[in-house]
Amino acid sequence: MSDAVPGIHHVTFVAGDPERNLDFYTEVLGLRLVKKTVNFDDPSTYHLYYGDEVGSPGTILTFFPFGEGRSGRSGRGQATATRLAVPEGSLAYWREHLADRGVDHEPLDGRDGLAVYDPDGQRLELVAGSNDGIEPWDGGSVPAEHAIRGVESVTLHPTDPEATEEVLEELGYERREDDGDRIRFEAPGDRSTGIEVRTDDAPAGTGGPGTVHHVAFRTADDESQDDWRERLTTMGQRVTPRKDRQYFRSIYFREPGGILFEIATDGPGFDRDEPVDALGEELKLPDWLEDDRERIERSLAPLEDGPAEVR
Repeated sequence: MSDAVPGIHHVTFVAGDPERNLDFYTEVLGLRLVKKTVNFDDPSTYHLYYGDEVGSPGTILTFFPFGEGRSGRSGRGQATATRLAVPEGSLAYWREHLADRGVDHEPLDGRDGLAVYDPDGQRLELVAGSNDGIEPWDGGSVPAEHAIRGVESVTLHPTDPEATEEVLEELGYERREDDGDRIRFEAPGDRSTGIEVRTDDAPAGTGGPGTVHHVAFRTADDESQDDWRERLTTMGQRVTPRKDRQYFRSIYFREPGGILFEIATDGPGFDRDEPVDALGEELKLPDWLEDDRERIERSLAPLEDGPAEVR
């Protein structure tokens, strides 16, 4: 088997209102809605996927918009920020673009970049960089020359940083930078390879809208996923059986620092049930939920096309 995962597959978040979420990630950030489906464990809730034109691994942000409710609080035991790569020289465009849209943003400490908060308070960071081999979605609200290239890194704030670091090293991540309160790890892939581990103290996080649900790492196929499950189980992690997510297959485990990790296969991809030029246009359900389509559609709030006010 491979000695390392090649990087991040996707990041999944908890959100509130689905229409507001759709408006922000398509109209403000310029990502493509590549799949509109439901949470397979709670079909009364959408599962929305955004990314590049085809939803390439490493570009994907996914959301469970559970509706209005008590917001979560980012803190220890969670992933606390997701960095998105934009082209070199594009930050000036993004400052103006976000200001024009009335979106709060601020400079990053210690690095040229912008911290942005989505409508649920989820922290995103735009940094200059590149994801090799990723062509941005050029049919959206942001010109292709400035468009987001995918996930650059994810920041973890575990309750037990040393134990989390051990898991990352087992996954093949290598320590690259250490400034005392933040340690940078890199995987050997060509995109979305960074993980930063915070080691400072802070209050514990609580789940809810505005927080990360889990971080997913890439693996090539079922065979390599099986190898990872065996390897992690031998290490003492409690890993789930394989779950079919239609567009990839997944195993999950909660690492010792409290953060839910997933290892997801690169395929079969989001075009398995609708053509690339129509991705995200229709509500897609797995075969085992099709008989309940009418009831499921009644339970979901309608998602309107086109921009709306970002609140």
